Amino acid sequence: MLSIISKLKELPDNKKRVLANFFSLSFLQAANYLLPLVTLPYLVRVLGAEKFGLVSFAQAFIQYFALLTDYGFNLSATREISIYREDSQKISKIFCSVILIKFILMILSFVVLYLIVFSFGRFKNDWQIYFLTFGMVVGQVLFPVWFFLGMEKMKYITFLNIVAKIVFTVLIFLSIKNVSDYIYVPLVNSLGFIIAGILGLWIVFKNFGVNFKLPAIEDIKHQFTSGWHIFISTIAISLYTASNTFILGLFTNNTFVGYYAAGDKIVRMAQSFQMPLAQACYPYISKLSFDSIVQGLKFIRKSLPIIGFSTFLLSTGLWVAAPSIVNLVLGKEFTESISVVRIQGYIPFIVGLSTVYANFFLLGFGYTKTWYRIMLTAGTVGLVGGVVFVYFFQMKHIGMSINALLTEVIVLVLSYSAYARIRNCLEKKGTIQECR
Repeated sequence: MLSIISKLKELPDNKKRVLANFFSLSFLQAANYLLPLVTLPYLVRVLGAEKFGLVSFAQAFIQYFALLTDYGFNLSATREISIYREDSQKISKIFCSVILIKFILMILSFVVLYLIVFSFGRFKNDWQIYFLTFGMVVGQVLFPVWFFLGMEKMKYITFLNIVAKIVFTVLIFLSIKNVSDYIYVPLVNSLGFIIAGILGLWIVFKNFGVNFKLPAIEDIKHQFTSGWHIFISTIAISLYTASNTFILGLFTNNTFVGYYAAGDKIVRMAQSFQMPLAQACYPYISKLSFDSIVQGLKFIRKSLPIIGFSTFLLSTGLWVAAPSIVNLVLGKEFTESISVVRIQGYIPFIVGLSTVYANFFLLGFGYTKTWYRIMLTAGTVGLVGGVVFVYFFQMKHIGMSINALLTEVIVLVLSYSAYARIRNCLEKKGTIQECR
């Protein structure tokens, strides 16, 4: 034990920071996994498949507005903050520009939400649940996760997210007693997000010396331009993630949505175990590749087997244990969700590899346009495939699960092809600009 501690002390500061961030985010993901394991079994049993499906459909719908207000800043602004973290004036400009843009997009989102909800019967009949769910968007706008990621201060993300999850967990058990209380689920969820967001802003102004002032038009334009391709790409990604639940809700009923959403949630919880490493490494690889292409490529090669092996074990365990997990977490009413978990069981492994090729390499090295084209292609295929699979499969949730798996395979294949082509170019020519 003493030898391990002494070796950790000998690590360079930047690697110590990555390690500390990894453990902070690992602790967060453990909480993100354990707390839903407490609330999810309770919610699905109290609400049933139909009302749980309605709540999930509302969250999938509101996710589009969350994507709009994020505008790719969780990647583009994170990269800029990581590069200029030593320049307090520069990070203040970035922070103020991003926050202002996000607030403008939030107001625009609410107007669009209002028009959609009161224009279509599918939404108007349950208008309260959509407006209450929109509180999640308000919380995400307030919460500067991109700033903490760029500064590599993941302990704040950990603390604030756990605060939000605890608030949600406690209020769920206090307020949800029977199926008619389903309306309170989005309310307590939104409260957790908003409280975490307010605390996050307070920490930024108190601990990082950020001064808020109206940003210049040039700074706002720069942030819009920097985030554009990533924004379009995240919209494309949503075409085969959040849109799967949304498409089911539009073309089928809330019960099928409940089966799919419950199984998908289990897979996403398992997949979240890889996020600490990905989030901790992304700002590091962005800075590393900016300073040295050789060291950046070396880091990519080292990270691939670690992420690949760990996510393969995770996916295999998920596939094998799917019946036991579903019966334990969801109950007998959701036996149809076993197929969802098994079909999507290897998504964590596929996404783990894609993260190395797409996020670490393409985004970390600044190839945002290539990343954008890949995600747009996959998103389009996923959207069309979702409609086709739902139409031809009698068990709609199974068709959508197959579509989700195939779309992630497409992302992996395209990302690896781009990585192999650009890497060979970099090894020959040595500059990022020559290999665009």
